[in-house]
Amino acid sequence: MQNPSTIKQHANLVDRMAQANGVDLEEEILRGNLCIGELEDAVLSCTLCDSPGACSKWLTAHETQGTQADQPPRYCRNTELFQELSKGQP
Repeated sequence: MQNPSTIKQHANLVDRMAQANGVDLEEEILRGNLCIGELEDAVLSCTLCDSPGACSKWLTAHETQGTQADQPPRYCRNTELFQELSKGQP
């Protein structure tokens, strides 16, 4: 089982990555396009990533520039989820 600080760190990365890709996770849940279990799975998948530091730097660069990404970086374990949600596909 992951420790709470690791879960919190990766939940933050998942939320920031979603935002960087034009996805509002809360809105997607409210619209029924994403369930809580899928979000939990995304966070757990993120905890298995080998590149959280690179991810954080990538996100900071996009946040600083104020640009939306075309897609997550190639190493993102949740790329498919973010792409589906950004295209409006449940």
